[in-house]
Amino acid sequence: MKTSMTRKVAYLIVILGAAALVRAAKAGAESPANQPAAVEQAIRTMFGLHAIMEAVISPDGRRVAWAESLAGKNGAPSLNAAIYVADWKSPAGRVRVSAANGAAANEGRVAWSPDSKQIAFLSDAAHAGQQELYVATPGSAARQLTHVKGDLADAKWSPDGKTIAVLFIENAPRASGPLAAETRDEGVVGAKIYEQRLALVDATTGRMREISPADLYVYEYDWAPDGKRIVATAAPGNGDDNWYVAKIHVFDAATGGDQSIYTPPVTLQMGAPKWSPDGKTIAFIGGIMSDEGSVGGDIYTLSAEGGEPKDVTPGMKASAATLDWAADSKTIRFGEIVDGQSGIAEVNVDSGAISTTWTGAERMGASRFGVGASFSRDGEMSATVRQSFGKPPEVWAGPTGAWKQVTHINQGLKPEWGEAKSLHWKTDVGEAQGWVVYPKDFDATKRYPLVVCVHGGPAAANMPSWPSRWSYQMTLPSAGYFLLFPNPRGSYGMGEAFTRANVKDFGGGDFRDIMAGVDEAIKTLPIDPEKLGITGWSYGGYMSMWAVTQTNRFKAAVIGAGLSDWVSYYGENQIDKWMIPYFGASVYEDPAVYAKSAPIDFVKNVKTPSLIVVGDSDGECPPPQSYEFWHALVYFGVPTQFVIYPHEGHGFVDPAHSRDVAERAVAWFNSRM
Repeated sequence: MKTSMTRKVAYLIVILGAAALVRAAKAGAESPANQPAAVEQAIRTMFGLHAIMEAVISPDGRRVAWAESLAGKNGAPSLNAAIYVADWKSPAGRVRVSAANGAAANEGRVAWSPDSKQIAFLSDAAHAGQQELYVATPGSAARQLTHVKGDLADAKWSPDGKTIAVLFIENAPRASGPLAAETRDEGVVGAKIYEQRLALVDATTGRMREISPADLYVYEYDWAPDGKRIVATAAPGNGDDNWYVAKIHVFDAATGGDQSIYTPPVTLQMGAPKWSPDGKTIAFIGGIMSDEGSVGGDIYTLSAEGGEPKDVTPGMKASAATLDWAADSKTIRFGEIVDGQSGIAEVNVDSGAISTTWTGAERMGASRFGVGASFSRDGEMSATVRQSFGKPPEVWAGPTGAWKQVTHINQGLKPEWGEAKSLHWKTDVGEAQGWVVYPKDFDATKRYPLVVCVHGGPAAANMPSWPSRWSYQMTLPSAGYFLLFPNPRGSYGMGEAFTRANVKDFGGGDFRDIMAGVDEAIKTLPIDPEKLGITGWSYGGYMSMWAVTQTNRFKAAVIGAGLSDWVSYYGENQIDKWMIPYFGASVYEDPAVYAKSAPIDFVKNVKTPSLIVVGDSDGECPPPQSYEFWHALVYFGVPTQFVIYPHEGHGFVDPAHSRDVAERAVAWFNSRM
């Protein structure tokens, strides 16, 4: 199920993730009290993170722009963000670009003009909560271009620098994206749909005109090199649900004419459409994807006039996540997830030859899910955000793979957990990989409990990242736990065949892979096999529910936004179209394939004490799924606690709720392991 977040919500959640510490909310039961000092320090470290939302290099490769969270009370990160620009060779001379005249505002989403002289960006300086489009020359006052009501996102300059394209949802009733808290239905359900349209803004006058059809939701787009056309992924209807069935469209920038040039099969989702510099070809990433925004797969090329695409990376043992054309229109640079790590590689679109530019045991890229960098026009320079389990995120820029550190905003943060190591093990579909995080103050003469942390998706990957306030699991090493972050079949990083290996088999091979990883960890590390726990959110929440119905090896579970019954879930969630590529048909056509993987059908086997948490307005993994499982555990006398957080969607916004989850998780595992 979805774990990704889209545009405004993603940006807001990243900023809120850096918010100052607040007291834990009482959410249906008393919160744990008197946390051990080490656990409290770990929570403070995660909440003390200054988020960096983006890093964009100028086309000429000389300067980098980024957005970072601003300091609030007592120096702690606030809910606002600021944009800075610096010459990456001498970053001490950075300047702030703002529409707020130095005041606090939520600013970001930077786009450099083709001549590298100006930046376009979004800011709510004019009215809190309402983003508007601004243009500024770094060092000079910003100029407001738009005056709208609704959601603006993803600004991109036309090749001639005269027009700025944006995505716009007029009169949007809530923050966009399926991670946001859902608006409660009333009246005629589905009668009003708010479509995200492609709009063009005159960079001089600010005049805006929408060019995509009113009944079409546009997701991603890119200008043709001549500025006359725009390629986009788009689908009619509910934007949260229909990303999975989007087609490739080409819009005429002058007339708004719309031509659909490629309809993919139901088993192929698409992301990152990019027009080649010679105007002849469109590249995109295609694969089976469970989450809008969490893109991974092979690289495809398609004639700009339409036809059938060509997979130029068949059999690649990695997952492309972002892409960018080289000037020769024959080479594509791409960010990749490979063996649980980040990488940058190139592929020749004619021969399919792939060469690796850089690989590292870290997460590279500002997005929570994307991996990659921003490249200069000639491809010689790039900018990115780098982080790992041991190093918090900072901006780096310069020659690719030989970047120079530009920012030091998180230099005061130190890990409150032990070292992290990559772990490999054998499965019946090839080698699997995961990450083991050691307890803080590890002593090799002792044995420790282990908690398995299953990622969401399932099309995603556990990668080396500095924990944010959503990383409740990372409080556990400070309390003396090993953590295992597995990447079982269905994950990115081992190639498209590996990612597709869980189709029609949820809870089968992926569960065996996870348990094989547990066995490998026990065999190679000082872990007490009688003290095992499991946790996860979204698909990880499902897998935690499934695990405790299939084995009694786990002594405790913390289940976040899980699902207990695929049959009822199909009719309850807001994003059901993601399921058909995985199950092969709708639940109404083949209920048996859904039922065989439903934890509720095996719930009488559960003996594991289970803490269950969910947001009350979660549209991706609706609360009734958690109610069902909790109710069954109560019926069978299994120790359980169920906490519902008010006004929260799939991605929590209130920092108090995130803190409460972290505190509860530690207390739950400590009391039972």
